[in-house]
Amino acid sequence: MANKNKSEELFSKARWENNVENFMVTPGSKVNLDKDFNPSTTPNDFTKESSIPVLQQVIDEMTVLQDRFYAESSRALLIVFQATDAAGKDGTIKHVMSGLNPEGVEVHSFKAPSHLEMAHDFLWRHQLVLPELGQIAIFNRSHYENVLVTKVHPELIWPTADRSVPREKLWRRRYEAINNWERHLTDSGTVIVKIFLNLSKDVQRARFLKRIDEPEKNWKFSPADLHEREHWDEYRSAFSDMLSQTSTSRAPWYVVPADHKWATRLITSGIILHALQEIDPHYPHMDEKTREELVAARAHLIGE
Repeated sequence: MANKNKSEELFSKARWENNVENFMVTPGSKVNLDKDFNPSTTPNDFTKESSIPVLQQVIDEMTVLQDRFYAESSRALLIVFQATDAAGKDGTIKHVMSGLNPEGVEVHSFKAPSHLEMAHDFLWRHQLVLPELGQIAIFNRSHYENVLVTKVHPELIWPTADRSVPREKLWRRRYEAINNWERHLTDSGTVIVKIFLNLSKDVQRARFLKRIDEPEKNWKFSPADLHEREHWDEYRSAFSDMLSQTSTSRAPWYVVPADHKWATRLITSGIILHALQEIDPHYPHMDEKTREELVAARAHLIGE
């Protein structure tokens, strides 16, 4: 009974609201990722074992809300994931979204841009796959790569004309472009949830070693991962700037600790559940004419 009460307490909307606030980047604040957010944090009063039934409860509630969300089709939901290598984006998406109707969910992973994509502005390819009303889209990496990877590796900046723009001016311009684009999306009925999985350098090292030592995980490791790890401090600075400049009241960032996978999944599920609860979707209202048609259809089927 005690465990059930604890699960119900965490599962409540009020508790999730408090939980979500702990990980949200306050709009307008200046973030120092290493000082402001601990990647080893876990939810209070929960262990890996006790989180399992709670996570399932949350997924079940998300499933119910998604069904209403899909049926109502008055808004769209865009979930953005950014993270360092080995932070667990794929596993988190797999576990947290496991109970949802795949007909209403699409996952988009953005790799190096193609020649066609590089012939357009950096937001173009993301605009093409935005969710329709009633749909949930997940960006596994996103438009934010254009103020992260390109900031650490300016030789990758595209369009190439932007390489001649003074760096600070370029980043200010891109932050502004992203904020304006996201403002347009939210004004048009898209709810945006942005999640950054915050992994420590020590745990990244341990996960890389596991990928090397365990044959079934070898495919997950690339020598390029070590090259990017050499730029750890530069990436931390770029992440801090991204969080500072693009966490807005319309589309705030959430920094989720990623050193413990069970905690990452529980907290992430809570953030997404909170977003769906705030949307508060309902099944479409049937007017009198539609109800009469349903009654007639029912009578016809019974009479067959």
